[in-house]
Amino acid sequence: MSHTTASIAKEIGGEVVGDPSVALTGFASAERAGPGDLTFAEKDSYFAAADAGAASAILVSGAFTSATKVIIRVANPRVAAARALEILYPPERAEAGVHPGATLDPTARVDASAQIGPGCVVGPGARIGARCVLMGGNHVGRDCTLGEDVRLFPNVVLYPRTQVGNRVSIHAGTVIGSDGYGYVFSQGRHVKIPQVGNVVIHDDVEIGANSAIDRGALGPTVIGAGTKIDNLVHVAHNVQIGRHCLIMGQVGFAGSTQLGDYGVIASQSGIAGHLKIGRQVTVGGKSGVMRDIADGETVLGLPAVPDKQAKRQWVAIQRLPDIIVRVRELEKKVADLGPGA
Repeated sequence: MSHTTASIAKEIGGEVVGDPSVALTGFASAERAGPGDLTFAEKDSYFAAADAGAASAILVSGAFTSATKVIIRVANPRVAAARALEILYPPERAEAGVHPGATLDPTARVDASAQIGPGCVVGPGARIGARCVLMGGNHVGRDCTLGEDVRLFPNVVLYPRTQVGNRVSIHAGTVIGSDGYGYVFSQGRHVKIPQVGNVVIHDDVEIGANSAIDRGALGPTVIGAGTKIDNLVHVAHNVQIGRHCLIMGQVGFAGSTQLGDYGVIASQSGIAGHLKIGRQVTVGGKSGVMRDIADGETVLGLPAVPDKQAKRQWVAIQRLPDIIVRVRELEKKVADLGPGA
């Protein structure tokens, strides 16, 4: 499908300044863009680079103008860029049907518009909704339910009774509903506690590659609507993650912790179990959260403390070598004064 600056501007709610008929075929950064490409600029230095480059059009906000480029003026260039990318690079259309190499239990219900790829297994009582895509090597266990427009990338595994909402994407190698890590010590050994809950994933969630979300010991582990989980994330049993949260790579949640809506957990952070973390909380990278956190708080460090306090601690630590030298000098002066001085 061909696109012009006018057609793209209409789709993203922008205003064209310049030739509305210029053809657009791709999207690229300013330094890599060529003829036919759209790019975007948020500030003066970025706009200067885009204006000097080979892109045919630039997404901007504000009063930027160009003598050589078509300008598409929008309220927010990043949001507009995301929408333009969807238009210029639409996802592949899935062909409905079941691959001959797939195995479907006779009691499974698969919508006629779904695509079931090679090597997939759909277990007893499972339900696959409209326009779902199982790309290949997926295992959907007994009594799982997938809403509409779900995409399972290769080798995603859903353990029994997992519930997945609409428009959910789960990337390659991720396991949903594996056993929670629950044991009790008895007579000199660790005895496994059966994990009889499940996982519930609400609408518009995206989960990255090689992540693991454990089913609840009793009741569900829950991922709220609109939450985006990066690669290599572990969510333990009975964790409750709110709506529209951002969970970045290599984060780990211990069991039964609750995270409120719009939380942001930065990479390589660890969250202890049975905590209550409020709404709109931000946890900085490589932090260790060991206590409850109130709504709106930002914490950093190990153990995580309020961000201002953490920064004061870091500054103090940087000063320690000088302080040690000064203390030694003072000790020497006191010693030189002699006894009883």
